[in-house]
Amino acid sequence: MRHRIEPAARVWTGRATNRAQWLLSAAGAACLALGIELAVDSAWTSGSVPLVMAVVGCVAAGLLMLYGTLAFVHVAVVVDENCFEVRCGYVGLPRRRILLDHVVGAEFAPKVTPRQWGGWGYRWRPEKGMAVVVRRGEGLVLTLGDGLSFTVTVDDAEAGARIIRERLRLSPTGKSSGA
Repeated sequence: MRHRIEPAARVWTGRATNRAQWLLSAAGAACLALGIELAVDSAWTSGSVPLVMAVVGCVAAGLLMLYGTLAFVHVAVVVDENCFEVRCGYVGLPRRRILLDHVVGAEFAPKVTPRQWGGWGYRWRPEKGMAVVVRRGEGLVLTLGDGLSFTVTVDDAEAGARIIRERLRLSPTGKSSGA
């Protein structure tokens, strides 16, 4: 099961995974391995400068690809009594924590695509707000007090939006999602 609501703790969790990103991380690992291989067993006769450039280029490209893909291969969302938290990848970074006091609405988006946000990953668009997009599909869209939004692709986003709207109606400040 990819989401759950714990009645005692009143916590909702959701996840989303993009298995296709494993292919990109394999390419990153191959670049890293090539850079290490060049550094250890170099038979270049062209001099040391081209060798150093090749090693540094392969290692840097490999590390960037590995971090960029492994950081966004999955996302975990937790909604508790007071906040909404998104953690990316296996290390949990980048992470975004939004207090529910700053949320004025929560909506289910049946079709979020990387194209809407300019690609996969942690995205920012000045006219829209921020998003964490790890795959195509359903998403959860929070409307923040400043008028911008925060979107995250997550399984069973409809349940997450419903839980957040319930929390907003029950908040002591009397905020309502407008739904």
